[in-house]
Formats: sequence, C-alpha cells, structure tokens
Amino acid sequence: MLTAMAAVFPVILIAAMVIALIDIIMRDDSQVRHLPKFGWILLVVLLPLIGTLLWFIIGREYGAASANEGIGTLIATRSQPAQRPPVQQVSSTEQQLADLDREIEYYQRRAELERLKREAEGGSAS
Repeated sequence: MLTAMAAVFPVILIAAMVIALIDIIMRDDSQVRHLPKFGWILLVVLLPLIGTLLWFIIGREYGAASANEGIGTLIATRSQPAQRPPVQQVSSTEQQLADLDREIEYYQRRAELERLKREAEGGSAS
C-alpha cells in the first residue's frame, strides 16, 4: 500500500503543477495576486508542492473575475478575433504647452490677487 501511495503522489503532484502552470499562464494580469505571473511560474516550477498550493490558496483571484476560465473558454477565445483596447486620446505637444501656459497664468493671477489682498488689508489697518 505504501509503494502504491509513493507511486501515485508524484503523478498527482506533477498533474497539479501542470494545471497550476496552465492556470497562471491563462489568467489576465489583473487576476494574479501578490506576485507577477513570471514569479508564480518560477515558484511553481522550483517548488512544485509549495508553489502549487500557494498559487491556488493566495495567488489567484477567485470570484466574478475568474468566471471565464476553462478549456472551453480557451477554445472560444482563441477562435474569436482579438479585440483592440480603446485608443486613448493623446494631446499634441502644442496642446500640452498651451495647457501649461494657462496653468502658469492662473497661478500668477492667483498670487497677484493674494498680494493685492494683503496690501488692501494692510492699507485699511493704517
């Protein structure tokens, strides 16, 4: 019985390690906690038992974010065309300089108003 257990344990460990590695690779970066994906991969490969257990206990995000996992989803996402992320509107250098000039002008006017306010308060006290 002990020899059968000794033969089964490594098979279960390797299977769990492979499942953990596939899970790490397939997850979005936002669903991985505490370490980057590459760190989890190294941990699982270098320390298979501890790394696999830690991955499934603290490393992966459970809940609504992990609802789209599994081989069926993998096949479905691979067959769909990739969706492009929304393009951010990048302002030109001229626009950024104009914004900066307006900001500088605002703070200069504000400083001038504060100076005038202090002068008015100082002048009325005399």
